[in-house]
Amino acid sequence: MAALGGKLTKKLVENLGAGRHGDGNGLYLVVDPSGARRWIVRVVVKGQKNRKGAPLRTDFGLGGADIVTLNQARDRALEYRRMAKQGLNPRYNVRQEIPTFEEIAQQVHIDRLPTWKNPKHGQQWINTLRDYAFPKIGRMPVNTIDQPEVLMCLSPIWTEKHETAKRLAQRIKTVLDVAKSKGFRDGSNPITDIKDAQVLPKVVKKTKHHKAMNWQDVPAFYTDLKSRNAIAAKALMFTCLTGSRTAEVLGMRWAEIDFDACVWTCPPERMKGGEEHRVPLTGEMVAILEPLKDMASDYVFEGQKRNTPLSNMAMLMLLRRMKVEGVTVHGFRSTFRDWASEAANAPREVAELSLAHKVGNEVERAYARSDLLDKRRVLMERWNGFVSDNFRKVLKIG
Repeated sequence: MAALGGKLTKKLVENLGAGRHGDGNGLYLVVDPSGARRWIVRVVVKGQKNRKGAPLRTDFGLGGADIVTLNQARDRALEYRRMAKQGLNPRYNVRQEIPTFEEIAQQVHIDRLPTWKNPKHGQQWINTLRDYAFPKIGRMPVNTIDQPEVLMCLSPIWTEKHETAKRLAQRIKTVLDVAKSKGFRDGSNPITDIKDAQVLPKVVKKTKHHKAMNWQDVPAFYTDLKSRNAIAAKALMFTCLTGSRTAEVLGMRWAEIDFDACVWTCPPERMKGGEEHRVPLTGEMVAILEPLKDMASDYVFEGQKRNTPLSNMAMLMLLRRMKVEGVTVHGFRSTFRDWASEAANAPREVAELSLAHKVGNEVERAYARSDLLDKRRVLMERWNGFVSDNFRKVLKIG
């Protein structure tokens, strides 16, 4: 027997605001402030009493409105009411189609594809779950997962791979939160409970610094680098001169460069902080870029394939071929920062902004709108002069 019609319509289900909206016969659409929509049904179980001796009236989740249609919700609500009239508590007698943890996780990954900073980050998100969660809880119905199941995933790697474990915990929490918003779970999130109860041991984070070259050694290194014609050498020279991150340099396109103003503007999607960053271009930097225009590539530093960027390993491999030991490409940022403090006596905010670091707290940043481009240009000119000409006179930046 099909469920009878009610007060709600498909259009209302899609557009009603936050609150609990009745369809009739105990069926409600619940709309959270976040916009998430789910179905619940309220029934009175015949012959059963609550703790106060009153008839047992209970709410049951029927699933999210984005998955369960209005007619399906009415059918399920009718099934629950029939059970309740027969004295059967739906909580223990109904057959619910509860998705597995992996099914919900895969759907969350798909839903959030447009929000990932880049495809690599999106793939890392699901890979962490694939490697450490799916083998243990992937096939479990998402409503059966609690603290013991979560600990099966986290405990083995909590101390050995702590950063990975923290990311795994956050991603499991997200999946379970989404499952609850769709009506497939009740109660608190086990990740939150584990954290609040301090079930897992406290791990002292060891700061790991990128291996950097001493700033006094950079001029000789740069002279060697300048004698090489490989694109990787040009990219490493530019990275060293600008103090930029590898991804920022390798993804650089010609449209980002204003040669008249001598400014390279790196877009937000390639910046770690997610904000546009302007880099002042010096004569030494422009001298690297100008000859590369003849390649007519989409990217400034083209890789082996046409119109594709240089591999992110190319500069590191070049360092190895040059037999430069104990140094990373990212470490040149630290080298520049040490030079700015020790040799140039640069103000902290100028040096930090040159590396696209945030300076001060939120209130301070709200008032400090300038990116100090002119002062950073002076500092970069000095750094480039030191690197390329081995000119060691210290300039005090005001």
